[in-house]
Amino acid sequence: MSRLLAQPFPLPDTPKLKAAYDDLYAAASGVATRIGRDPAVLPRPWDPPSCIDPKLRQELWDWLDKVVDWFNTEYVWDHTGGAIIPACWPLHPHLVHEIASLADQRRRAGIDLTSNSLEEWHRYTVPDFTERLKQRTRTLCDEEHKPWPARSRHSRNTTNAARHDRQLAFAQDVAELDADVAEVNETEAVRPRLHLVDGYGNHIDSVTGEVLPD
Repeated sequence: MSRLLAQPFPLPDTPKLKAAYDDLYAAASGVATRIGRDPAVLPRPWDPPSCIDPKLRQELWDWLDKVVDWFNTEYVWDHTGGAIIPACWPLHPHLVHEIASLADQRRRAGIDLTSNSLEEWHRYTVPDFTERLKQRTRTLCDEEHKPWPARSRHSRNTTNAARHDRQLAFAQDVAELDADVAEVNETEAVRPRLHLVDGYGNHIDSVTGEVLPD
């Protein structure tokens, strides 16, 4: 079967995704009137939880699914050892976060006017991502998705007893800080304060040089 020697990267060109990127470009350019809202709350496709509009969220998932297929096709030659992004990637929160960042960095590198960003993506982003993928998923989901191995340990972290112990540690830390601040304030209160005085015994403001009222 014939195919292109290099498949084009799938761009986020659906209406909601495109509008999200347009707003981010406008914010980066300082065009506040184009946005009409605080840039800090703009959805960022590289951070899926920030995309709370349902239609935008659906477009984001569709785009990332295409990116995963493209990445596995273009960048994974040896599938052993967990190098390929598993089909169940949406069920792995760490992969959802990382793939969104991977996709956006590749999108950004592709529209740069030089090859520098794309070279960095090849040299650093892809190897780092692949290495983390191997370490975290290994071959656990090669045939089918496996349950979260750390679920039992995570469950222990969310028990009432574990929460109580953490809250107690937090409270002790804050209490210690309060004691330290109180001690400093007490020391400052009894420490003699130096004043600037002129030849007539008037107190002088050291910043403005004005005579202070008694």
